[in-house]
Amino acid sequence: MAPIIHLVRHAQGYHNLSVENQKLRDPDLTSLGEEQCATLCKNFPAHGQITQLVASPMRRTLYTCLHSFAPVVEAGRPGSKIIALPDAQEVSLYGCDIGTDVDKLEAEFGDKVDFSRVPTNWNDKSPESKYYPTPEKLAARARDARLWLRDLAGKLGDDAQIVLVTHGGILHFLTEEWDDIEAGRGTGWVNTELRSYEFADASGQHPNASLRETKPSWRRRRGSEVPLTATEQVQMREAFGNALLSQTRQLEKERQSAANL
Repeated sequence: MAPIIHLVRHAQGYHNLSVENQKLRDPDLTSLGEEQCATLCKNFPAHGQITQLVASPMRRTLYTCLHSFAPVVEAGRPGSKIIALPDAQEVSLYGCDIGTDVDKLEAEFGDKVDFSRVPTNWNDKSPESKYYPTPEKLAARARDARLWLRDLAGKLGDDAQIVLVTHGGILHFLTEEWDDIEAGRGTGWVNTELRSYEFADASGQHPNASLRETKPSWRRRRGSEVPLTATEQVQMREAFGNALLSQTRQLEKERQSAANL
């Protein structure tokens, strides 16, 4: 069996409640978000087959992973400790998408999370950083994340099933799928939505390490619907990227104006 990557968007956080709340720094899950985690935990059928938990180092993704995959965490077997992956952090410059310093995260989550891959500057989103949200940099770090996941899957074996809990915006760059983004929304993924993927190149040699949604996952979501063509996906990606650039420039102007007051 080929390795499976289960991708999950985090549960509802306080920043999801209003535009104003997007200024909150690395916010908590809401009570509804915790209920969403409990529902995912109850409905997910393969806790016993999970070989590694991975999450963005943002607090909402870490807590979503801990709550939604509690049977894996509590089993205490290899792979139960969550690996924090900085390349999986969210895309924007909003306060809600700026992470907490890693020493504070280590104090908060203790030995349930492995932060060894998270550098001290992981929450730096200045223009010089790899995490500054341009389409080119986002595509590059999404590719880095896929390559890392493929390497991890290779170490775990053909029966590997890896969970990655991450964010709505970066999920489109990770999957290279853009067809379900509705106007006015930053993602086509709902809170705690789970989709399952395999690597498109079974040989494990392709430099892009592209993912392909498994047929059961696609049928569960879209039935017999036909996916967009590669050309249509590129067009959707360009539209998303242009909107993101416009947002980034506006936020930069607002920051500069505030600094000049």
